[in-house]
This record gives sequence, C-alpha cells and structure tokens, in this order.
Amino acid sequence: MQIEKLLGIVITLLMVLSILLVFSYAPEEKQMGIPQRIFYFHVPAAWNAFLAFAVTFATSIAYLWKRSEKQDSLAVASAEIGFVFCTIVLVSGPIWAKATWNTWWNWEPRLTTTLILWLLYAGYLVLRTAFTDDRKRNYAAVLGILAFVNVPVVYFSVRWWGSILHPVDVIKPTRVEMDPRMRIAFFVSLFTFTLFYIYLLLLRYRVERVSQQVEKIQQQTLQQQQV
Repeated sequence: MQIEKLLGIVITLLMVLSILLVFSYAPEEKQMGIPQRIFYFHVPAAWNAFLAFAVTFATSIAYLWKRSEKQDSLAVASAEIGFVFCTIVLVSGPIWAKATWNTWWNWEPRLTTTLILWLLYAGYLVLRTAFTDDRKRNYAAVLGILAFVNVPVVYFSVRWWGSILHPVDVIKPTRVEMDPRMRIAFFVSLFTFTLFYIYLLLLRYRVERVSQQVEKIQQQTLQQQQV
C-alpha cells in the first residue's frame, strides 16, 4: 500500500509538470498550431494502450499454461486500463484531426484498425461478464491472445497501406526534427502516462484479487446450501 501512495504522489507531481511543459514550455508547432498539443497526450495514450494489451497477451498465455488466478487477474486488470487508454486515443485523435485537417473521421487504415482494436477489447470485457465460472477466464484468455494480433497491425498500418491523417514517422519524435523543448515535453508526458498505467494496474489488480476471493466464497456458500 505504501508503494501505491508514493506512486500516487509522484504521478501527481509529474502530471503537473507535464501540463506546464506542454502548455507553457514547449513552443507552438508552426503548421498545426495549438491543436498539435494534443500530440503530447494522444501518443502516450496510444503507447500505453499497446503496453496494456501486451501485458494482457502475456498474462493470458501464462494463465492458460499455469492456470494461475494471479495471471488472470493481471490480464483483466490490464485489459480494462488499456481499453480506457484506447478510448482516449479514439476521442483525442478526431479532435486533433478536425482542428488540423478539418475532418473528424476518415476511414483510413490506422483509424479503422484502432477502432477494431477497441471493439475487440470491448468484447473481451463483455466476455468476462458473460459467464460465472472458469469458462469466462478460458474464453477471455483466448480472446486476449488473439486480439493482440491487431496491435502490430495498427502500428504498421500506415507503412503497409498509407495514410493521410497519419504520415509515416510523424509520431516518432526521435526520428524527426523537433524543437528540443517539444522533445522534453513529449518524453516527460510519455513517462508520466506509463507510470500512471503501472499505478492503475497495481490498484486494479488488488481489486480484482479481492473480487475473485469474494466470488469463490459465494460459490462455496451456494454449494453448501445445495447440499
């Protein structure tokens, strides 16, 4: 619990620092102007969605292999957080696109594949509530593995099929010419988002473990009543 409290304090300070860097320190992008500042939140959210789904992928494999409830708890906790980050991506992206390219949505490869990714993990979360026994863990684990296949598709979609709204290398600040202040603001924001993901994962994992224990007690009580 002390780790969560310490992380919470550090993350709060980093969030304040990130906001100051994004809106006061980083210069305004010459072509896109103020809307470009969404970049500092949009890209870290996408990164953490991918990271969260990767954790779900790995822990789902581990669950099917070892049948560990701890791995299952990590899988569902990470999937829920990744789903939230993916939602942020889908909301912030159109806002940026409308202000910059005068369109809310375009069925181009990255937008379409990201929407598919969001739907897949929405299905994962629905599947978790569709059953009350171990089947939900088995089915969800399989879907958590299969759904992750779409993550590299989202990432490489621009290279494979091209894009108007997502030019190649636009979201790679280490490869394009950026003002050093923009680079600093971006990486501080990325680090803050990643630490925030870890913090949420710790909290959600703890809640899921308690929830599973309560569910187990309820099942035992029902079995005793039936006897």
